[in-house]
Amino acid sequence: MVSAFLFDLDGVITDTAEFHYRSWKRLADEENIAFTREDNEKLRGVSRRDSLLLLLKGRVLSEADMLAWMDRKNGYYRDYLKDITEADLLPGVKGFLLTAKNHGIKIGLASASKNAKDVLDGLGVASLFDAVGDGYSVSNPKPAPDLFVWVAGRLATPPAQTVVFEDAEAGIEAALAAGMYAVGLGPIERVGKAHVVYPHLDGVNVDTVLAALPAQPR
Repeated sequence: MVSAFLFDLDGVITDTAEFHYRSWKRLADEENIAFTREDNEKLRGVSRRDSLLLLLKGRVLSEADMLAWMDRKNGYYRDYLKDITEADLLPGVKGFLLTAKNHGIKIGLASASKNAKDVLDGLGVASLFDAVGDGYSVSNPKPAPDLFVWVAGRLATPPAQTVVFEDAEAGIEAALAAGMYAVGLGPIERVGKAHVVYPHLDGVNVDTVLAALPAQPR
């Protein structure tokens, strides 16, 4: 019996990937580091620190510089977030959340973003979430299962009764490592290890998802 849905943020609830790309690109340009959209794809579902390490491509910084660069990038990103509204919800998301709530399913957010709560507020859906886990919640980011386990704990939900909705390979791996059901959103080559895969949530029915899941997540 499924009692909780956990959602990643970027690429699942909304798509701020362009904001992230512009922010990392601006930082990279300022520091004369080559950074392309293909490079940005490698940052999907990755923590800010690990994203910076990927951007550096082997270049070594002091811890103080690492922190300063991450703060600069986050400042650029937060400037973009000032304009986010409910119109930036991905198609079908709000209806899916409301239907899940009507089914008595608890709703949690599990995102590596340290701006997750502000994004939910801007999108106008913060009240629909019963628990929010973000980049401040755990030490080990995805693909470690820690964040999903943390949020499920806040919902008092056993892993085997929890469904994770993810668009990143690292997120799918984390959900499976946590012993949870995984619903992949996106191309098979990226999220194909999930129990069920859809292109996106638009047009997806809660009952259809529940019926498609196996009897046990493992």
